[in-house]
This record gives sequence, C-alpha cells and structure tokens, in this order.
Amino acid sequence: MGQIEKEPSYRKICRKCLLQDMDENEYFTDLRKYIAQIDKDLKVEDEEYQNRLAKCKECDNLLSGMCRICGCFVEMRAVMKKNHCPAVEKRW
Repeated sequence: MGQIEKEPSYRKICRKCLLQDMDENEYFTDLRKYIAQIDKDLKVEDEEYQNRLAKCKECDNLLSGMCRICGCFVEMRAVMKKNHCPAVEKRW
C-alpha cells in the first residue's frame, strides 16, 4: 500500500502577486528581464522602442513609468509590435 502524502500545514504565498508586497527594485529588475526575454518577432526594433519611449516621456499622462490612460507600464506596452499608444490622438 502506498503512503498518502499530507498537505503541508502552511500555504506558500506568492510574494509577487501584489506590487505593494514587493521590493520596488526587484520588481523593476524582473520587468526588464521579462522584456529582454520576449520573442524577438513580437518586439519592435530597439530604435523604434526608444522612439516610442521618448514620445511617452513627453506625454502628460506618464506618471512613474505608467500610463494614466490605460494603466500599463509604458516600457512593456511600447516594446510590443501589436501595441499602440492608448491616447485618442496616438503618439505612436
């Protein structure tokens, strides 16, 4: 007869579920690593990426790396070919 494994008496908590629970530097490092690992076919060329970010930097809706229109992190949104600026008058 096989042994029945008991569930641990504790539950592991995902510490990366909420931003409020994470170290800010660790989160942004993870975001940059994630962007670097996105399939090249899905990403815009680096020059286009930098152009998009430059336009975001000029926008009044940029706040702490986030777009106040849609709530995204602009570095994440700008890297993807399929994405566009969420403003009514799109910047890119």
